[in-house]
Amino acid sequence: MRKQKYYGIRKNLKDVWWNSFMVRNCTDWDLHDIPFCRTMKEEIPEDIITWKEAVTIYDKRIKENENFHHCAYICFYIDDERFDGIKGIWFNPQKALRIIKHFAGIITPDFSTYMDFPEYLKGWNTYRMRAFGFWCSKNGINVINNVRWDSLSLDFCFRGILQNSIVAIGTVASRLRYLKNRAEFEQKFLLMIETLKPKIIIVYGSANYPCFNSLWTTEIKIVSFPSSRNRKQSSIKVVA
Repeated sequence: MRKQKYYGIRKNLKDVWWNSFMVRNCTDWDLHDIPFCRTMKEEIPEDIITWKEAVTIYDKRIKENENFHHCAYICFYIDDERFDGIKGIWFNPQKALRIIKHFAGIITPDFSTYMDFPEYLKGWNTYRMRAFGFWCSKNGINVINNVRWDSLSLDFCFRGILQNSIVAIGTVASRLRYLKNRAEFEQKFLLMIETLKPKIIIVYGSANYPCFNSLWTTEIKIVSFPSSRNRKQSSIKVVA
């Protein structure tokens, strides 16, 4: 018998940390109680900008046109302090949604899961990625799942993402330019492919590494977008 989920509907419940309203209508859960975040439509973004850039665009354009639309997906491959915290997207989700609705979609938040984080903190941040994405999709936002892992989070880091979909990863802070860091990254990257079997992988940052080039002979499409720092010098490159 399927376990009945409880969504924090107790009278007078002052829910701050869980944000149970985000998953109130979710009926598809992982065994680790991580909600599945479904992609509304599988499309390759025209452009990807960071949350910080999106806020700047919103603050400027909303004064000129309250119905403006910017054809870019928002990503969160930036320091957590720029989008998380008391004034961030988790504790002020309605404000975040007002901004997000003016853009083409989002890549789910990259809440950190560093190797030296406690396991339960990494699990909570993985839950928050999927819950926030699920909630956005229920509010009509196009969502692409961000995949984040380390060697100590493999039990849950791929959970809540359907197979044969589109996913995104960030390489901007992975330190892959150093050879000593590539072997482990490539091992976990190939494990992600084996587990999720994605059709399309969006890469924010450089995809000029052997683990990406090795997919040329497969049906998986790799599309890389330059980071905000390198955007002026780069353009979108289809690798495979």
